[in-house]
Amino acid sequence: MSKTEQRNPNTTHIDKMTSLEMAEVMQQENLNAALAVGKAVPQIAEAIEEMGKRINQGGRIFYTGCGTSGRLGVLDASECPPTYGVPAEMVVGIIAGGDGALRKSAEGAEDDAVAGRADLAAYNITPLDSVVGLSVAGNAAYVVAALEYAKEIGALAVAIACNEDCKINKIADIAITPDTGAEVVTGSTRMKAGTAQKMILNMLSTGVMIKYGRVYENFMVHVKPVNIKLRARCISIVQQIVGCSIEEAEQRLEANNWEIRDAVEKSL
Repeated sequence: MSKTEQRNPNTTHIDKMTSLEMAEVMQQENLNAALAVGKAVPQIAEAIEEMGKRINQGGRIFYTGCGTSGRLGVLDASECPPTYGVPAEMVVGIIAGGDGALRKSAEGAEDDAVAGRADLAAYNITPLDSVVGLSVAGNAAYVVAALEYAKEIGALAVAIACNEDCKINKIADIAITPDTGAEVVTGSTRMKAGTAQKMILNMLSTGVMIKYGRVYENFMVHVKPVNIKLRARCISIVQQIVGCSIEEAEQRLEANNWEIRDAVEKSL
């Protein structure tokens, strides 16, 4: 039995706990998830390095997963364009069962190896692309098939699982395996394991986008002023980098089509 399917001895009587006791034990397990991610930092860094090399040569990133893992991949991909100003096709999330599975569970889809391969192949994968397979147990046929296809093409294959002895780890060029252990509610891997996977995805996409030049110092300098909040953020970024007034920052942005880098580098 995989670790993520085992029973957690700290929560065998969680149904008898007070609300405070439940919250305390769940938070302790959240901390354990973060510690597990910490132990996987060398592999996360290796993935950032290799994915960054490929993205700078025109490659793309594909996340493929099932259930909670698949939803997390789609979420991370969807947040890259507004955060870093990259096209939607640069980071793509693929979930077993299609977009409908984002709102309504399609648990059987994880067993469909044919779809796992076909859904990825539809994007005309190349050796410059990176494919990140997400599966807590690490044996979902959908993800296994997708990573096998990625390897056939010569793309970088990265696995994110929470059980070390699993199929996707054996396929991948880089295996990231936070040992999150047994869940608060037995087998409910949307909890600790899902938290760990979300943290890793945040680190991967952020690291790669920094490598791609989408961050100056620690500012997101390719953000677009598509709403009031982001317009104010653009002004604040220019103001802080240049050391000017709010009025001058806005003037600089207006003179440069609200492109932050140009507003910073060009004089009025």
